[in-house]
Amino acid sequence: MSNDTVLLQTHGLQTGYRSGGKNIVVSGALPELELQAGRLICLLGPNGSGKSTLLRTLAGLQPALRGTIDVPGIEAHKPAELARKISLVLTDRVRGNNLTVQSLIELGRYPYTGWLGVLDEVDKGAVEWAIGATGIHAIRDRKAHSLSDGESQKMMLARALAQDTPILMLDEPTAHLDLPSRIRLMRLLHQLAGQTRKAILLSTHELDLALQVADKIWLLEPGGKLHQGAPEDLVLNGVFEAAFAEQDIVFDKEAGNFIMHAGQGRPVLLTGEGAVFFWTQRALRRAGFTVVPPTTSAKEFSPADMLYHIRISDNITRTSWLLERGGASRECISIAELLQAMV
Repeated sequence: MSNDTVLLQTHGLQTGYRSGGKNIVVSGALPELELQAGRLICLLGPNGSGKSTLLRTLAGLQPALRGTIDVPGIEAHKPAELARKISLVLTDRVRGNNLTVQSLIELGRYPYTGWLGVLDEVDKGAVEWAIGATGIHAIRDRKAHSLSDGESQKMMLARALAQDTPILMLDEPTAHLDLPSRIRLMRLLHQLAGQTRKAILLSTHELDLALQVADKIWLLEPGGKLHQGAPEDLVLNGVFEAAFAEQDIVFDKEAGNFIMHAGQGRPVLLTGEGAVFFWTQRALRRAGFTVVPPTTSAKEFSPADMLYHIRISDNITRTSWLLERGGASRECISIAELLQAMV
């Protein structure tokens, strides 16, 4: 199966739901969407943009208002057939709380075992692989109701992996995880897509992580307009920044993250490079200064505009910051000391 193998494709899709006898439209006519083998796609968008509705529609949990969803090998989207093609992990609370973790994961094999639920060696192997891939050996014998939210999330991912379908869809899979676990999970999903040739689609608010691991991004705006492309293309053409534009929040294209403190105070000229420059700049912005790199200062600011000039000296043995103002200078040996001196 090559990377170009299409496992799901939409045509003229419009998503929404019925409420009070009326169709509530969530998205307009979406562009043609494809899930390809071996690719991880991150579905991004502000709250209320319709990410979960789109995900549930693609998974067959709710009908499309218009258009078609084609899954090769399935003529009619019957639940039993879809269960062999698509695994879905939602943020809903786990049912069957009196079951052990392993028992719930084994339920992922239901599309193959039928209502008797008797596992053969293939089924058992799939369950063991899923437990190992998600790193939950230590909790396999615990009851589901005793798990933390993060542990429960990993259990549900393991059940979906045990289902062993070509397509895996996840709705906010990192919602209840701590930062190291979120990073590990996103990395795991990216590796799984490449190694198992699955098509993996996940909705997430982890914008920074999505930019690092996604092979492709679907960016859904409020009102239902969807942009798609490589993460880097969406950043460079301004689509990513515009979709999340808010007052006093700026997306830094060079750093690949959002700046919460844009800085509206007096401009400060900062000279330096590398990691020390990056973290000094961030600290100054947090303190309310407008940081001006040397390459732009002459064009936009006169020397009289500058409140301070900070020169970074960074070498193997020592890092320091030389703070200059009005002919006077002071050397600081930490960012904390630098900020204190600028009060």
